Amino acid sequence: MTGWAASPALALTASQDQLALQDEPSHDAEVEDPEESTKPGMPMPDGLIDKNAVRPQAADNSDDLSAPPEMILDMSMLPEPVKRLRVALVEAAASGDIERLRPLLSPGENGTQVAVGDSPEDPIVALKSVSGDPNGREILAIMLDILSTGAALVDKDTPDAQYVWPYFAEKSLDNLSPPEQVELYRIVTASDVADMKEFGGYNFYRIGITPDGKWKFFVAGD
Repeated sequence: MTGWAASPALALTASQDQLALQDEPSHDAEVEDPEESTKPGMPMPDGLIDKNAVRPQAADNSDDLSAPPEMILDMSMLPEPVKRLRVALVEAAASGDIERLRPLLSPGENGTQVAVGDSPEDPIVALKSVSGDPNGREILAIMLDILSTGAALVDKDTPDAQYVWPYFAEKSLDNLSPPEQVELYRIVTASDVADMKEFGGYNFYRIGITPDGKWKFFVAGD
């Protein structure tokens, strides 16, 4: 007995119904958000680092009962005397003339401490002696890089209070965020950072300014 065969008309109707079901979108499929599809692949540069949001924390030292240093990334938050001296230092360093630092130095026994070790008595001569060039311009460039970072207010509300650049000097290098690491690498190399971690902390150049706007030091070391 021969089997029953579907007529061409019925077969065509079934195929069209199957195609219609295949073309119909699934309610379970994820629908692309048109707004998402128009977003660029890379964020704008201004969105990468928000200096008001990135707040470095002081190094964790459970043996130290003193208040942790206050980290200041927004230079407009500095006291006016500190702000004025910082701007004057930046302008002097950017000029390329190291003698423009001389009027900013505090004289006397408790005056500005510069360089390290057995430095010449004249502070400008001392700065030139540790620079890689005879005119002291390498030192001026280092000063600019350091003053472009945030500051740490140490010994707040005490006679020894001072604002220290860079804030890395008062923060554990092991706890730096990626943006903070980039900021550090603008000043020193990765090899330097490895040595610093072995040493126990930041030990490159630092700048200190007192709350009343006096230049306290520009030194290297711990």
